[in-house]
Amino acid sequence: MSSLPLAVRDSSTMLRRNLLHARRYPSMTLNLLLTPVMMLLLFVYVFGEVMSAGIGEGGADRSAYLTYLVPGILLLTIGSTTIGSAVSGATDMTEGIIARFRTMPIHRGSVLIGHVVGGVLRCVMSVVLVGAVAVAIGFRSTNAGVTEWVAALGLLTLVSLALTWIAVGMGLSSPNAEAASNNAMPLILLPLLSTAFVPLDSLPGWFRPIAEYQPFTPVIETLRGLLLGTGVGHHGPLALAWCLILITLGYLWSRARFRRAPA
Repeated sequence: MSSLPLAVRDSSTMLRRNLLHARRYPSMTLNLLLTPVMMLLLFVYVFGEVMSAGIGEGGADRSAYLTYLVPGILLLTIGSTTIGSAVSGATDMTEGIIARFRTMPIHRGSVLIGHVVGGVLRCVMSVVLVGAVAVAIGFRSTNAGVTEWVAALGLLTLVSLALTWIAVGMGLSSPNAEAASNNAMPLILLPLLSTAFVPLDSLPGWFRPIAEYQPFTPVIETLRGLLLGTGVGHHGPLALAWCLILITLGYLWSRARFRRAPA
């Protein structure tokens, strides 16, 4: 069998294996998914009136803050969901499954592809679910047409791919599943240190460079520009650049760790 059909066949098998594992152990996915949902409800219904005072026009309005908050929560959802990919990669590495796969006549890249594609699918499903919760409690995007929604979904998928590659690299580099879960925590913490919850100009001066020059802020602002009609500006190219950089770094890191796995 030629290389391409072999790669497609083996990658499909590894993807099916990855999805079956996620289905058999749904508690982790559920726990990771509940975090952004709880954050959404907490900030809207507990802090919404206060936080919206500096965002909504014409005084405090919880719905204005909900509209502002949702793009950041979607990024937090992706970061939270990718921890499952880190744990899955660490489990395969430490339990010797990857070493066994390396001795079998399968396409080398199929193991990584199965983890990454499975992780991206979980991220997209999580984003859709959290987005549905946001719509159910009042989120509306009246300024976005079909093109803007497709672009937003494409960007979220690209971010999912980038963070999943990083998470897989973290998992393959971790000594066990618990360490992989802890090592992947920055994927949840960084959105909290961005413009997800408050505008950049409301942050302390010493903290603004941290929020401004990190990957999540341009992605969040691009989503706001697409869905809320505020304009994408320079954030769009920055978001795409960050995604490509993270995909490249995550891929090279994961491939290096996979090749160094004991046979």
